[in-house]
Amino acid sequence: MPQVELKGVEGKSVYVETGLFIGNEFVAAADASQINTENPSTGKVLASLSAAQKEDVDSAVVSAQKAFKGSWKSTAPAQRGQLLNKLADLIERDADDLSSLEALDAGIIFRESKGLHIAQALETLRYFAGWADKITGQLLDIPQGYAITRREPLGVCAAIIPWNSPLMITIWKLAPAIAAGNVLIIKTPELAPLFGQKLASLVKEAGFPPGVINIICGEGSVAGQALAEHRGVKKISFTGSGLVGRRIMHAAADSNLKKVTLELGGKSPSIVFKDADFDNAVFWTTIGITANNGQVCAAGSRIYVHESIYDAFLLAFAEKLVGTTHGDPLLPETTKGPVISANQKKKISQYITHAKQSGIRLLVGGQDISGNGNFVPSTAFADVPEDSRVMLEEIFGPVASIAKFKTEAEVIEKANSSEYGLSAAIFTRDVNRAQRVSEALESGQVTVNCWAILHANTPFGGVKQSGFGRDMGEEALDGWLTTKTVKYNILPSEDE
Repeated sequence: MPQVELKGVEGKSVYVETGLFIGNEFVAAADASQINTENPSTGKVLASLSAAQKEDVDSAVVSAQKAFKGSWKSTAPAQRGQLLNKLADLIERDADDLSSLEALDAGIIFRESKGLHIAQALETLRYFAGWADKITGQLLDIPQGYAITRREPLGVCAAIIPWNSPLMITIWKLAPAIAAGNVLIIKTPELAPLFGQKLASLVKEAGFPPGVINIICGEGSVAGQALAEHRGVKKISFTGSGLVGRRIMHAAADSNLKKVTLELGGKSPSIVFKDADFDNAVFWTTIGITANNGQVCAAGSRIYVHESIYDAFLLAFAEKLVGTTHGDPLLPETTKGPVISANQKKKISQYITHAKQSGIRLLVGGQDISGNGNFVPSTAFADVPEDSRVMLEEIFGPVASIAKFKTEAEVIEKANSSEYGLSAAIFTRDVNRAQRVSEALESGQVTVNCWAILHANTPFGGVKQSGFGRDMGEEALDGWLTTKTVKYNILPSEDE
């Protein structure tokens, strides 16, 4: 298969393979099917990659089955950990290349990709490498004997990856899946697949046996659907939209009842109480809606501020949002890159237009940015009604909805009114309030005096329509394991 040369940070050449990575080899897709990936800063095509078809998914499953039934199932847990650590070392070595690729096709600021996304991926790999030889069962007393439990791998698993933080989220799934002893098929996002081509090369270099990790690019409606329907796949882990998550659950139910874990949308509240450290609250709430252009499932898009500091907060928040430099995410002077696609820009712009037409007070932003590239200004609306679309629906863009509140009970009710429950943030100096409110919020994660920070040893995932199952933390392993109980009936001695 041919390679493609791309220009990364400081003009450095980055070479990626263009084929599907199956059985440690790059191969062409069935019928030579291809998919183009574009640069969201310019709209120009970056590369043409092989696009997996149903037949290619079948090939990947066969490769994974062969690996699992062969040597991988009996591979010592400590060796699995060593391979994960080796992969981490290689990702760290080639961090500039991987961050360049995320900048090129996902529009992620290079320094943010390297300093945040890749750093978190490395932490996750090394964390689960340490877990590989520590996955144990229990010894239980039962009448006339005892029982043991074994935590065993599921076998052939699949991960379907979103485009917003592709390498980091891939590792959230790859690391615990491999530590638990599974084999894995990764479907990279069609809008931002380049990282996966590079990652595949590093998987091979790290020494993973053929078929243990297969990485395929393809349309979600084709390759993703084929994985969800495949009877040879025992588990699907998906991060993405609620609509697609439901389709995956239907496909799993209609095929082999494969295990499913879902991390879906969010409409996360940030609550600023009157006793909060004001500057800290402004800093983190701004980060919460501008990080990765708001294209974050945990984006703090609903901001509730106590009425006594509301006006001052609006002024400070608006000041923080202005003065950004739009441009090429590879350049050091760029502070705001493009959103992922023209369609995403159109969707975000439609929300902004609807809010303005509805008479909601525009605090900052909201204007069209002309020229090439999918650029959207950081935008905030104030005094936003609870029943407005921008307050209710996930926009997945840099659009904040701000409203005031009077009492703790009132803001808890507003925060919990969403159909989502992924993340929430509380800003207060009162530890008692922080404890009360964090217990009351219907959310998979609550952060106090910061926004949505991630750590490899803390589980991340949602409740309600934000999904179920967890990435990271010890709890993530549960999604990649099954428990077998073995019971022993102790027979009496023959001489009794």
